[in-house]
Amino acid sequence: MINNHNYRYYVLDDPHISDSEYDDFLRQLDTLEKENPKLITPDSPTQRVGAEPLSEFKTLTHTVPMLSLANAKNKDELIDFDERVIKSLEEKGNLEYMGEPKLDGLGV
Repeated sequence: MINNHNYRYYVLDDPHISDSEYDDFLRQLDTLEKENPKLITPDSPTQRVGAEPLSEFKTLTHTVPMLSLANAKNKDELIDFDERVIKSLEEKGNLEYMGEPKLDGLGV
C-alpha cells in the first residue's frame, strides 16, 4: 500500500492521501518492523527515501552524517530528537532550535 502511494506521489505527481496520512502509515510500518525485524525487506519504504533511485546515480557516503528528518508529533518525540542530536555532537554546548509549522508538505 505504501509503495503504491510512493508511486502516485513521486512518479505520477498525483497523491491520493495527505502527507499526514502517509506519515501515519509509515509510522505503523516502522513500528511493525521494529517489533518484527525479520519482516524488514531491502525494498521496504522504511529502508529508502522517495522513489527508486536511477541506476545512473553513483552511491556516495556523506562526509558528515545526514541526520534523520523524521517528524515529531508530540513532546516525547521532540525530546527524543533533541537527545539524538546531542548524542551525535562531539562538542556539548547550548543548542538553539527554530521550529516551523509544516503545512501538508510545505515548510513555512
